[in-house]
Amino acid sequence: MIDIRAIRDDSDTIRQRLACRHDGSADMIDEVLSCDERRRKAETAKQKLQAERKQTSKAIGALRAKGEDSSSIEAQVKEIGEQIKSLEEDGSAAEARQNELLLNIPNLPHENIPQGESEEDNPELRTWGVKPAINNPVDHVALAERHGLISFEDGVRIAGSGFPVFRGEGARLQRALIQYLLDLQTREHGYEEVGVPYVARQECGVGTGQLPKFAEEVYPTEDGELFLIPTAEVPVTNLYRDTLLQEKDLPVKMTAHTPCWRREAGSAGRDNRGIIRVHQFDKVELVQIVHPDESFNALEELTSHAEAILQSLNLHYRVIELCGGDIGFGAARTYDIEVWAPGHGKYLEVSSCSNFTDYQARRMKLRFKDAEGKNRLCHTLNGSGTALPRLYVALLEQNQQEDGSIKIPEPLIPYFRADQIG
Repeated sequence: MIDIRAIRDDSDTIRQRLACRHDGSADMIDEVLSCDERRRKAETAKQKLQAERKQTSKAIGALRAKGEDSSSIEAQVKEIGEQIKSLEEDGSAAEARQNELLLNIPNLPHENIPQGESEEDNPELRTWGVKPAINNPVDHVALAERHGLISFEDGVRIAGSGFPVFRGEGARLQRALIQYLLDLQTREHGYEEVGVPYVARQECGVGTGQLPKFAEEVYPTEDGELFLIPTAEVPVTNLYRDTLLQEKDLPVKMTAHTPCWRREAGSAGRDNRGIIRVHQFDKVELVQIVHPDESFNALEELTSHAEAILQSLNLHYRVIELCGGDIGFGAARTYDIEVWAPGHGKYLEVSSCSNFTDYQARRMKLRFKDAEGKNRLCHTLNGSGTALPRLYVALLEQNQQEDGSIKIPEPLIPYFRADQIG
């Protein structure tokens, strides 16, 4: 969350930077300041009354020692106590509302973030490779049906729409991709592989920013204490919740494969066809915990690690930067990597790489002790390395052959144990 001291000290700058999000969050700052002032005034008044009550209580003892009547002063002390209780209730209510607001205010975008109101305003930074020349390309749904790779009907029968079933070579291809992605990131880029629970406590979702803002998009357990993770970012980053690291421990780099669950499956239209938008999907996540001075350099590095996957598989893609109106809730700066899907005739987001600065770390109390012995907040980053469904889509569609077969990229052959499908 945003530091309340920063809001007190320079609320105009905070409003200005939030305004570029075009989500109304800048309008919440006035109420935050109002709650803060109310809470602080209540605390000051309470302390003054506590001192008064202490002094008055001494007078009661003195009167009793003389055998004199102290009832009027006792009544005065009782009244002071009631005033203190009222101030405590008012201060607690103001603090609760202030915390609620702070948890629902997004991170401050980077000063140089592109201006814009929607995804239409996101600038393209670069492309890699070329669009494959394919005559009359078909989409992944037709390819999957032709080769028996995915059964959408089985998924509907078991869990409903948005839960595809991979079969035969289709299941083996997904498993091969998962193993390849993990091996590349651990062997070449220095990430530690971690295996984490697929459910998390509510406080973990608060720590990384999914809760309370996006509570309607997660799958909670019946008692509400746990929820199915929407991304490995939640359990992996929370491995260091309430932790004080040493400066020498930084950076921390972790990767994990998990299934992910999300209720929201996108707007109506072609994006709902096949596995482009689903409720359950697999993903390999990249997480970094770094020194504040290094986080924007780390964002460039992390993005290159996600790009390395697509380059190694020879998949054409582009990188865009998200503008203020499209950037995620907790992010200060984000690069999206979009892979080309010729069967759909458009680019699909396969990775979103973000620097959260100290936004998550403040919520999680994730700190490090610097060289001067001062406790400071870390910066956190994450990105998909990558999400499986759209990588799967691009691999099928960009590698479809004239005879209807699908060529397997060379680095993936040892994992898939064949050089083509069909």
